[in-house]
Amino acid sequence: MKELVEVIARALVDYPEEVAVTETENDKSIVIELRVAQADMGKVIGKQGRIAKAIRSVVKAAAAKSDKKVVVDIMQ
Repeated sequence: MKELVEVIARALVDYPEEVAVTETENDKSIVIELRVAQADMGKVIGKQGRIAKAIRSVVKAAAAKSDKKVVVDIMQ
């Protein structure tokens, strides 16, 4: 999941070298934290959060086999 979020985020931003993704996993869920440059926050979130919602949907679909809840947090 981490690699998927990283590939998507790097394709969207102007500063791909500043993209950082961390993944924390416990029994029932996986938390993925995405950090990008301040200037790229708007590109990752999108108008009315549409891009962020799309990223979360793609990750949720990819995680359907794992039977775990996946949470994608976009951090500053």
